[in-house]
Amino acid sequence: MDENVIFSKSDQPLQPPQQQAQVSPVVVSQTQAAVSPPSSPPADPMLPKPPESSGFPGGILKWVGLVVGILVIAIVIFLITTHFKGDSKEEPVTLTYWGLFEDKQVMQSLVDDFHRLNPKITVNYVQKDVRDYRQGLVTQIINGNGPDIYRFHNSWVGMMRQYLSPLTEGILTSDDLKNNYYPIIQKDLVRNGAVYGVPLQIDDLALFINSDLFSAGGKSVPKTWDEFVKVAKDLVVKDSNGRIQTAGASLGTFDNITHAPDIIALLMAQNGTDFSNFSVTKANAAQALEFYTAFAKDEGSVWDSTLDPSLTAFSKGNLAMYFGYSWDIFSIKALNSQLNFSIHPVPNLPGRKIGMASYWVEGVSLKSKHQKEAMLFMKYLAQKETLQKHYTEVAKTRLFGEIYPRRDLGQTLMTNPLVSPFVEQAEYATSSYFMSDTYDKGINDQMNVYLGNTIRGSDSTSAASNIDTLSQGVDQVLAKYGK
Repeated sequence: MDENVIFSKSDQPLQPPQQQAQVSPVVVSQTQAAVSPPSSPPADPMLPKPPESSGFPGGILKWVGLVVGILVIAIVIFLITTHFKGDSKEEPVTLTYWGLFEDKQVMQSLVDDFHRLNPKITVNYVQKDVRDYRQGLVTQIINGNGPDIYRFHNSWVGMMRQYLSPLTEGILTSDDLKNNYYPIIQKDLVRNGAVYGVPLQIDDLALFINSDLFSAGGKSVPKTWDEFVKVAKDLVVKDSNGRIQTAGASLGTFDNITHAPDIIALLMAQNGTDFSNFSVTKANAAQALEFYTAFAKDEGSVWDSTLDPSLTAFSKGNLAMYFGYSWDIFSIKALNSQLNFSIHPVPNLPGRKIGMASYWVEGVSLKSKHQKEAMLFMKYLAQKETLQKHYTEVAKTRLFGEIYPRRDLGQTLMTNPLVSPFVEQAEYATSSYFMSDTYDKGINDQMNVYLGNTIRGSDSTSAASNIDTLSQGVDQVLAKYGK
């Protein structure tokens, strides 16, 4: 605390008293002085009245004492406030950071580097289980016990915005996202000009094919949906009773297809569905649903509800075409390291090149008591060097790291055939509230309930006939959780 005491000086310097005029000495006898002292002369009304105090020396002491007292009080106040309040810039701060998929060993290298740059700030990374994450996160934030920094899904921005602090200036702006990141990231994370998180990765749905089945059938990778339908029908293998032994493609049902909501959302988006204004484009959505469910209907089916979950079926070699994200590669390799497969961009409608993104973002809790320090950590995470280090650390434990959210860094991964299709599609990917594997018990799960009921109901009626129920459900969920 700075205390400035200003002392004013008089305009004129102190003047010595004027000399009295010399007078003739008066001779008084000793007897006269002892018995009768001379009386005081009459007061001259023209002379100023003398001060009541003793005069000049006492006035100076009084002012000096006052100044010293003020200085002592100021110093005491400063020492007391410094002792009890402290200087916030110098106080050690510990930030709690909740993550999901990376263990502490992987993230520790990042937080250690940040701590070296900011010795007064310690980041405590805690890995959480995604299956019971979102509701627990919200509960803890409301109770005042939540983390300072946490991971959230790109489709949760509207649902979580009341618990998120917009990034402060100089961390990551809307223009930064527009110029350096993939377009979908700006669309998802910016609200009214404010940015609500720092992405460390991006991912999107891709087409996995069984290379051996394609080679045996003499097939090329389909680039359009018409080509996809033909390849799926040509590669399906059924026994004498019509039961599928090798499926052509995993589409048509809901409960045994990994990422069913995402695949349906992809078809809807390519067919012109507006997820934020679903009821206006429900006819487009209905057409996409009819196309999707046809893969598991009648004698021309290439998939059915009796088969293994699609990820398992593909890993066993019993499925020719599978739709998945980059992290599915690790699951497939773990289930069958010998499987010969390759990855490609998803088929598209002519003139409608659209992919489907699903990714996670780091944000600052609105209830954090250390906003300044948390934002400093966000700035660190947004740096190119941090993203590169993060990729390198993750790649030490598996085939590759999390795919860069930045265009310039993404291009460095194009030589990796396992990753390049996801990077290519990131440039034209969109997003949806129909998302699998977020376990949010909120906007995603509730949207998927309506979608699943629509697909299951298509066994007895057409999916298009249930589109009104789906549309009403979508509107209700969006009204509850926001867009």
